[in-house]
Amino acid sequence: MKFCANLGFMFTEASSILERYSLAKDAGFKAVESGFPLGFTLEQVRDAKEKAGIEHVLINLKTGDVTKGELGVTAVPGKENEFKENFETTLNYAKALNAKKIHIMAGKLDNPTSQNWDTYEANLKYAADVLKTENILGVIEPINQYSVPNYFLSDFHKALDIIKRINSPNLKLMLDIFHLQQLMGDISHSITKFMPYVGHVQIAQVPHRNEPDTPGEINYQFVLEQLISNGYQDWIGLEYKPLKNSKEGLVWIKKYGYTL
Repeated sequence: MKFCANLGFMFTEASSILERYSLAKDAGFKAVESGFPLGFTLEQVRDAKEKAGIEHVLINLKTGDVTKGELGVTAVPGKENEFKENFETTLNYAKALNAKKIHIMAGKLDNPTSQNWDTYEANLKYAADVLKTENILGVIEPINQYSVPNYFLSDFHKALDIIKRINSPNLKLMLDIFHLQQLMGDISHSITKFMPYVGHVQIAQVPHRNEPDTPGEINYQFVLEQLISNGYQDWIGLEYKPLKNSKEGLVWIKKYGYTL
C-alpha cells in the first residue's frame, strides 16, 4: 500500500497549501495529492514541493473558486474554451510538479440534459488526447450528492460507460471508496468490477469523512485487502478530515499493518 496525503483535507493546521508540503513530509509521507492551488503561482507551488522533497501524485483541474461552489465547467455547453483554458493551466502546473495524474472535475448543474453529457464526453475526449502526448493520466470521479449537491457526475456506471466509449489509456476512473459506499455500496464486487478501469483510489470513513478506523459504515482493513487482492498497487489518497491532529491521526496505518 502506498498512501499519499490530500493537502486539501489534511494538515489544515497550516493555512497555506505551501506549508502543508513540509508538514506532510514531516509526518512521514512520501507523496501528496491536492486540489488546484488557487492563489499561488506555479513557481511558488513547485518550490514548496521541491523544498519539502516530496512527490506530488495528483492535482485537480482548475475549477474556479471552490468556496463559491465552482467545481468546473467540463459538462457546460458553450464554455468549451473556458474548459480548455483551465485544463491547459492545470496541465502546466502538473508538468511543473511532475504530477502524473489530473482529476478532471465535471462541475455542478441543477438540471442536466443530454447536451450536458455530450459536452462532458467531448471535453474528456479532448483532454485524453492531449494527456496522451504528455504521458499524464486523467481521472474522473463520481461524487455523492450528500457531499456535493448537484455535482454532475454522481453515477459510477455512467462514468464507466464514458471511459469505455472514449477508450483511451489516458482516461480512467477515480475510485473514491467514500463516494462508492454512498452512491451504490456493494464495495467488494464493485472493486472487482471497476479495477481494470481504475487510475487512482481515495479513502475516508462514511458518513463523517474521518480516518478509516473511526466509527462508520466501512471496514477499511477489509477494503484495503480487497484492493490488494484485485491487483491495485498505485497510490491511495487519504482524502479525509482528521478528527484532531493530522499526524496523530495516522496511527491507523500501523494498526492495520501498513507503513508510510
